[in-house]
Amino acid sequence: MDTRVLVTATGSIVGQGIIKSLRLANTSTSSPVRYRIVCADMSPLAAGVYRGDKGVLIPPAISPDYIDSVISLCKKEGISAIFVGSDDELLTLGTEKTKIEKESGAVVLTSPLQALLIARDKWKTYEFLKARGLPVARSALPDRYEELIREFGFPLVVKPRQGYGSLHFYTVKSVEEIQYAVSAIKKAGWDPIVQQYLHGEEFTSGVCIDRNRRYVMASISICKTIKHGQTYKAFIDDYKDVRSSAEEVAMAIGANGCINVQVKLEDKVPIVIEVNPRFSATCPMRAVAGVNEPDIIFRNTVLGEEIRISSYSKLVCMRYWNEVYVPFYEYEKLQKEHRIEGRNSSFIPDAL
Repeated sequence: MDTRVLVTATGSIVGQGIIKSLRLANTSTSSPVRYRIVCADMSPLAAGVYRGDKGVLIPPAISPDYIDSVISLCKKEGISAIFVGSDDELLTLGTEKTKIEKESGAVVLTSPLQALLIARDKWKTYEFLKARGLPVARSALPDRYEELIREFGFPLVVKPRQGYGSLHFYTVKSVEEIQYAVSAIKKAGWDPIVQQYLHGEEFTSGVCIDRNRRYVMASISICKTIKHGQTYKAFIDDYKDVRSSAEEVAMAIGANGCINVQVKLEDKVPIVIEVNPRFSATCPMRAVAGVNEPDIIFRNTVLGEEIRISSYSKLVCMRYWNEVYVPFYEYEKLQKEHRIEGRNSSFIPDAL
């Protein structure tokens, strides 16, 4: 079957990862769906907006016209589902999920709002997991960081409660550095959190939970090396204990769809450092390994398929830069008309 889907924030690494995964599903014999991808972003310089079957400019998530623009776009294009490509849009779309689905007929592929509110706030995540006895990195609000110094010494971590990636992430080695990091995060408009520094290997796990939050459809873990806040070398292996821990966390939070759990190993115990209730930037790696999360979530949520995946390929992934080229006239057309009709002429040279 052919279906039209919308991917938002296609200038982001997450949005582009969703596009890659959906295009990979189109080449697979295991998926009954052929996705026609409408790519949206607020900027004509978003590389991903040229990599689908249609590109459209929409307002930023903070705009009062954002939700109405999404609804209008979905109605006009006959969109069956919306894949969220950025953290900035996650709560906005999750909050208006009922309105969007009722007025447009498109399914918003997010977890329930309560799960989003817990997982998008690192302090709420800490309190939630601690109360349930699940291993989580010790954390404190800025007025209580002395407790962490007494217990762990330095270094410690200071980062935004609502942030993501490496933006305003600080490894601090003194009280003065803590105070500087807290001040910088507040000036950026975010709320800081101070966290125990963990020395072990870092893992990211994707967990796919069925639409009724009854069972885990698939989970996959990656041991990662980070550069500038993103995974750039990855070992995809079984990591059974890490996967089991991530599944327990995801089910406890009450997520459905895809949720990403990040941990570090301390004395062979997976300790949660944060939870992202969305598709991960590593979802195309997972798709290549055999767990295509966007395809799984669409088929389960929209088509009602009962899916269970118990194994995947063991791979090593090494990211490298690539370029998307767009004819200048198409860039100008998108700027002027806010959409590119039909398959555009962007390309990535195979020889590179």
